[in-house]
Amino acid sequence: MKTNKQHQFVSNENVSVKLFNNKFLDSLTRTHIAIPVTMFFLYAIGLVWWTKTATALGNGQIVALFFGGALFFTFVEYLVHRYVYHISPTTEERKKFQWTVHGVHHDYPKDKQRLAMPPAFSVVVGTVLLGLFRLVLGDFGFSFLAGFMVGYALYLLVHYSVHIFRMPSNRFKALWVNHAIHHYSEDEVMFGVSSPLWDYVFGSVPRKEKKREVQVNVEANAEKWL
Repeated sequence: MKTNKQHQFVSNENVSVKLFNNKFLDSLTRTHIAIPVTMFFLYAIGLVWWTKTATALGNGQIVALFFGGALFFTFVEYLVHRYVYHISPTTEERKKFQWTVHGVHHDYPKDKQRLAMPPAFSVVVGTVLLGLFRLVLGDFGFSFLAGFMVGYALYLLVHYSVHIFRMPSNRFKALWVNHAIHHYSEDEVMFGVSSPLWDYVFGSVPRKEKKREVQVNVEANAEKWL
């Protein structure tokens, strides 16, 4: 989804517009960040416990599968963000879909209640992934999914932090800069939020001189942008 940043609407308000006229449906699109994060961490703990008590996998296998699942999440995160959330709005249906699932976040990036997946949908996703990973990986799927869900929880925390908290001056600063490039300069680059790994693998990074220019702007406008 390429946009002209000089003409794109971006609000600094902390409450976005309604997605549904029905109040109940619209309430399902909002959540406090702590709810899905807590759900995902507890889910992961339960999955590791089940792997340990109900399968014959050893500790080394569980740890390896866990970290493999976390790494796999960063890959899925990248693909979904790039090819689903930023689907080209070539039809009215695609345009409406893109704006509903992600465009509203680009328009209202400071809305705290729309920075994470709503709990009801989180339960559905967690259940579907459990069935899918169990089908494909068998007993390996439980600890793999645990790592995947922890990766998801960490992604949510990173995404929330880069939009709500002041940019730090440590090694995590790059996460703030990368996401600011995506939101305020070039939304066709830097799709990885929790990690820029796959942006480098697939070449969706900004030109070096452009990144430096944006980094200077981000540092100068951190209070306004982030």
